[in-house]
Amino acid sequence: MNKDAQMRAAINQKLIETGERERLKELLRAKLIECGWKDQLKAHCKEVIKEKGLEHVTVDDLVAEITPKGRGKEYRVF
Repeated sequence: MNKDAQMRAAINQKLIETGERERLKELLRAKLIECGWKDQLKAHCKEVIKEKGLEHVTVDDLVAEITPKGRGKEYRVF
């Protein structure tokens, strides 16, 4: 394991031990909801299902379709 990976593992472990990891996850989740990111991805899922038809869409299809869009969206979260 290289130095960078070791440092990340140590930080992650400390965050878990102190409970900060869960607190940060909840803060991020709230901010994503607040800025509309969650609603926009939900709407995009509905569009994909409508276009392809419910019988022809799997969860894997939806994940493959929305992941790039979800990661590429730029929002002012903080």
